[in-house]
Amino acid sequence: MSLSRIGFPALLALAGGALVMVLTTSASLLGMFTQAVIYAIFALGVGVLLRQNGLVSFGHALFFGAAGYGMGVVLTLQWMPAELALLAVLAAIGAGAFLIGLVIVRVPGIAFGMLTLAIGQMAYLLASRARGLTGGADGMGIPWPDTLFGVPQATLLQPATLFMLAWVLMVAVTCALLWLLGTRFGAVTEAIRDNEERARFIGIRTTVPRALVYALSAVVTGIAGLLSALNTGFVAPESLHWSASAITLLMVVVGGFKRATGPIVGAIVYFLFKDLLGEWATHSMALFGAALIAVIVFSPDGITGALAKLRQRLRHGPLKKGSQP
Repeated sequence: MSLSRIGFPALLALAGGALVMVLTTSASLLGMFTQAVIYAIFALGVGVLLRQNGLVSFGHALFFGAAGYGMGVVLTLQWMPAELALLAVLAAIGAGAFLIGLVIVRVPGIAFGMLTLAIGQMAYLLASRARGLTGGADGMGIPWPDTLFGVPQATLLQPATLFMLAWVLMVAVTCALLWLLGTRFGAVTEAIRDNEERARFIGIRTTVPRALVYALSAVVTGIAGLLSALNTGFVAPESLHWSASAITLLMVVVGGFKRATGPIVGAIVYFLFKDLLGEWATHSMALFGAALIAVIVFSPDGITGALAKLRQRLRHGPLKKGSQP
């Protein structure tokens, strides 16, 4: 997809985020929206792996938690300024994920998912037991500096500022993914996903592109992890647990992984179920599970797929009796 086609929808999305910020007067509600946007970016990372590689990861929380722990360790030991540390942590996550991907993307189907689960749980246990470095099960406070990119921390941590920062990053990440996957790289990875044997036959080396997609998804997830660490100022082993990966995967399935905005819609729907149900909040997972079953049965392409079909039907009108669909 060209940048010119992405630009106008991106401006509309940014305007929509600004409107939400202005209309939301409750700081706690705006904080919940910020958390939803952070998980939407997390879901984008899981979704791009599923969309381009056709692989399901049960261990992507590894990169979400590693971003927070990476910042915590670097800032605690004062290895480098925070601004440089943000880039270094993302670069380390991307490089590490690429090396891991070179090995595990060769494994098909459910075995790949089990490998990601095993690697993620190893990281979870390591963070839980390395008390001297990570604080163990108690978690780790992140000593953010007083200013970040010249912005005072008191200003940056305002609910409205943090929400808009997360929203702008979500829009920017979505646009970058749309552009990248519209290039030859996106076409090659889709060809490998659809028929890896045929791709090899026509001369495409399949392992490196698949590992690059895995690294890309890890970096996107790492961005979400950095935002979460900034939002809370804290990171705990639970951010590495497989359950965080599973919930995010559910968001992707409900929203629809075949469209770029699907994971975002899934994350918003999840947080609506989780935090806006009032007295039904204790049953949020049961209700979200029922929604997941309904989506899988009636719309395997997710909510965004159902909306696209409805829009197409409204545009072309109902089929006449006796006509072919």
